[in-house]
Amino acid sequence: MSTTRGFRSLADQLRSWTDERLSTLLSERPDLATPAPHDFGQLASRAAVRTSVVRALDALTRLELCVLDALVVSGQTTPAELGSTVHAAPGAVEAALERLRGLALVWDSTSGLRPLTGVAEALTGGPESGVSGLRPRSADPLTPDQVEHALAELSAPARALLDHVLEQGGEATTSAARHTLLPSEAATPAEELLSRRLLVPRATGTVVLPGEVGLVLRGGRTTTEPVDQVPALSTTQREPALVDRVAGGAAFELVRRLELLLDHWGTHPPPALRSGGLGVRELKAAASFLHVDERAAALLVETASAAGLLASRADADGNLVWVPTDVFDTWTAQDVPARWATVARSWLESPRMPGLVGSRDAAGKPWNVLTPELAARSMPESRAMTLRVLAELPPGTVLAAGTGLPSLLARLAWLRPRRPRSRADQVAWAVEEAAALGLTGLGGLASYARVLLDGGDSHDTMAALLPEPVDHVLIQADLTAVAPGPLESSLARRLQLVADVESRGGATTYRFTPASVRRALDLGWTAAEVHEFLGTVSRTPVPQPLTYLVDDTVRTFGAIRVGQAESFLRSDDEAALTELLHHPKAGALGLRRLAPTVIVSDTPIEVLLPRLRDLGAAPVVEAADGTVRVTRPDQLRARIPRGRRAATATAHEAARIAATITAVRSGDRAAASRPASGSTLSPSGSLAALREAIEAGGSVLIGYVDNHGTATDRIVDPLSVEGGQLTARDHRADDVRTFAVHRITNVKSLDSSS
Repeated sequence: MSTTRGFRSLADQLRSWTDERLSTLLSERPDLATPAPHDFGQLASRAAVRTSVVRALDALTRLELCVLDALVVSGQTTPAELGSTVHAAPGAVEAALERLRGLALVWDSTSGLRPLTGVAEALTGGPESGVSGLRPRSADPLTPDQVEHALAELSAPARALLDHVLEQGGEATTSAARHTLLPSEAATPAEELLSRRLLVPRATGTVVLPGEVGLVLRGGRTTTEPVDQVPALSTTQREPALVDRVAGGAAFELVRRLELLLDHWGTHPPPALRSGGLGVRELKAAASFLHVDERAAALLVETASAAGLLASRADADGNLVWVPTDVFDTWTAQDVPARWATVARSWLESPRMPGLVGSRDAAGKPWNVLTPELAARSMPESRAMTLRVLAELPPGTVLAAGTGLPSLLARLAWLRPRRPRSRADQVAWAVEEAAALGLTGLGGLASYARVLLDGGDSHDTMAALLPEPVDHVLIQADLTAVAPGPLESSLARRLQLVADVESRGGATTYRFTPASVRRALDLGWTAAEVHEFLGTVSRTPVPQPLTYLVDDTVRTFGAIRVGQAESFLRSDDEAALTELLHHPKAGALGLRRLAPTVIVSDTPIEVLLPRLRDLGAAPVVEAADGTVRVTRPDQLRARIPRGRRAATATAHEAARIAATITAVRSGDRAAASRPASGSTLSPSGSLAALREAIEAGGSVLIGYVDNHGTATDRIVDPLSVEGGQLTARDHRADDVRTFAVHRITNVKSLDSSS
């Protein structure tokens, strides 16, 4: 009992000391106080407000953040005083202040402007994020004249220390410096600053530089550089018509390649990974099929998925594959401008990041196309802002080669200083993808893309830039056909059935081969239909070599036929097979004559035999080697009645006991013969030792590791070693068994007496 009271007394003292320390800490740092358990609703409300504040700050420019930071440093102040504190033009400060008022981040009180509660905590980062690094002004601040007078009295080491604290964020630690003293009593540079209130001590043992001192050190402003200067873009001049033509060509290629890839995947769907993405091998195959690199193929696949043209489904075997959706059929029925607009809008709104494909994540795992994790919420904003900045350039003004992208990054960093961290990569991807999708050309925004960004219909503007599709080709004597322009969609699909695409570009080249003509014949085309199609689509006469190629392919087509059959009937008596084939009740058997003495059937043999016997025939089963296989019915047996099982059970029990005794004796003998060393043989060493044991005869002790990793010692009589397998009589089981040689760890020869 005395021990229990001692523990209780110690616990009470510890609890009392903890409560005292907590009260002291909360009195020094009231911001650490937490609400009572019944204030969870208020806590959730504060969290929601804090999240809203952070999101609002993320949408501010560097100028607006600097104005808000200056208000936090100044405390309650007037618009005029705030304008003099921010290093920017008064008009720019006033416009930024109006936007901050509209977002409710700043409000007008009776004492002046005040920032919203929580803004000071949410302002994080450095000068690149619009944060000056200055602390708020003291409750009883020194005037600028008082600060200037105190600075004039400092020694050189004290002034150097003050400048160092300002550069390091306005906070420092003091070791043995006294905090309460007069200027005349100061013995160190730190005490000089503390005695003149240029540094203010805190209860945590640190000292901070008040905001009024930092403002004087920076010339009365929160920053030393102007914050209203928007970074200029590095640009050059191009003909607007040339920009549109380059962008229009890329847009047309995008639509054409999407149609080719999805049409191909409609008949040859690639498998989906377990993670839901597309494998590296399938991406390489798609890139080879489209004659593009893997990066461009990844963009096409991701864009098709974002537009709803591609999705996964289960095939006939239950495996997930990527196939076109029903929307693809509707999409292909539209013209090129309508199809492009659908894809471009989907890309602008998509959070997918195909630019990551081919790289690896933090864990070293490669990023695959269509992987669910390959997305970021900030990607649509990065794309939209990139194109909006390009849209601000007048027609004919484009980004300069080399320096244009860095200047664009600097502009976007000024417009959105706080996010995202991967802005540089996202902007670079947006510029590259916009050029591949036909929104930009030569670094400038196309005219129809401007209409699309403004929410208008870009159909007519884009249609005027695209070439008219052609409905013919020029067939040449070298078994090739040249399309003098973009073919009509239906014509291109039919031509790809008869010919292979050899090269793509402004004029696509197709080559006719026996395999390509055979592909059309496999789909049901006849020789007459192939000749008619070639004569219709060609503006030049069909060359004689192509006619010969088609005729030769048709002549050999179908020389070998493949069909399905479950069973066959063979007889040297042709009359017997003819009678059976024309039997009135044989129609359901699916009999078909292949030769005078051979008939095949779709009916399985176990069903066909009794049906033929019912028809009066006497069939026998023929083996694969041509011999007659005679079988008898399985003999049925019943179990012994319960009362008569005693003798059988006794015999079984005796057999089990004998087997157990044999196994125990074998185990004892193996334990006595176990090698002293724990060396392990290689597979080649085990083979050599076993072959010696077979030649010598007798028994050997082997160490064996089974499939579950369990190691045992067994006494066996080796019989043969072949194909990596040891055949031996196992003493433990008293039976002949096989052992994998690579699982044998040691072999020891046993004397006959052992």
